[in-house]
Amino acid sequence: MPKREVQKILVIKLSALGDFVLALAAMKKIRQAHPKAHISLLTTPPFEGLAKASPYFNAVATDGRPEGFAQWMTLRRRLRAANFSRVYDLQTSNHTNRIFQLLRPNPPAWSGIAFGGSLPHKNPLRNQMHTLERQADQLMYAGIWPDAPTSPGTAPGPDLSWVLAGKEGERPPTGGVKAKPYVMFVPGGSAHRPEKRWPVEKYGELARILYARGLDIVVIGGPQETALAQAIQRQAPRTRDLTGRTDFASIAILGAKAALAIGNDTGPLHLAAAAGAPTVVLFSSASDPALSAPRGKVAVLQAANLSDLAVAKVAQAAAALLPTRQGAA
Repeated sequence: MPKREVQKILVIKLSALGDFVLALAAMKKIRQAHPKAHISLLTTPPFEGLAKASPYFNAVATDGRPEGFAQWMTLRRRLRAANFSRVYDLQTSNHTNRIFQLLRPNPPAWSGIAFGGSLPHKNPLRNQMHTLERQADQLMYAGIWPDAPTSPGTAPGPDLSWVLAGKEGERPPTGGVKAKPYVMFVPGGSAHRPEKRWPVEKYGELARILYARGLDIVVIGGPQETALAQAIQRQAPRTRDLTGRTDFASIAILGAKAALAIGNDTGPLHLAAAAGAPTVVLFSSASDPALSAPRGKVAVLQAANLSDLAVAKVAQAAAALLPTRQGAA
């Protein structure tokens, strides 16, 4: 008997930006495995635009984090009415386990770790795997990626060619100044995780070093990070402040055309790295790069306390990734 094709599929990925960017690799594989299926994404509002622009989904819903009984029941009714035949849970959290339990007694086939799911990811080492290898392994257990590369560093990274398609001749949004090689700085991050931020005054010192090597500096981030850009400008006045002026697509375009990206372990830096920017990413002890670092032409620097990470060490890592003329002191 021929294998029955899965017709209606739900993918769940709720947060955060860096994790969402990494999950694009699994999303691509799911679409390749089910080319004719109607695939929906359950996510949250920040990722709606990026998801809708991708070639992976037919529909995108942003009510993935209901609050209160009424919203939970609304989500339950909607998901049950959709009659999904399979769910790929790429969030694999207590929250998505709750979504699964709400769909009983006849839940769809469920790939993930929800108790009772019919396509469980049973690898006891899953929590020790980088996101890319872990999700590849999950899809292997689900039967759609039998030869998934799951050794450390082997799973393919996210493909952002669909963001960059047709943008080859487009000038990146660097502020209207005459184009020259530039470095993206990503000095921000989650407001509630200050321990994941390299001190802004060190970004300012690094900006002076890189400017002396013939490079422009462009700072990106949300509007709430404008103060960081202004602090860098006080040390390196020609730094360009694009905080609050870039969406996810423009960050990818900036990354694709950048000489280098340097920043904290935060979503926009993952996006730049996935777009092809040579990247220096700075980790504190608050997170483990073996589990979540961006992939590509990436140098990872880690210090238990980021305030102890010397500017000279970051400048050295940057020089190693730059073309010889620009990397030379």
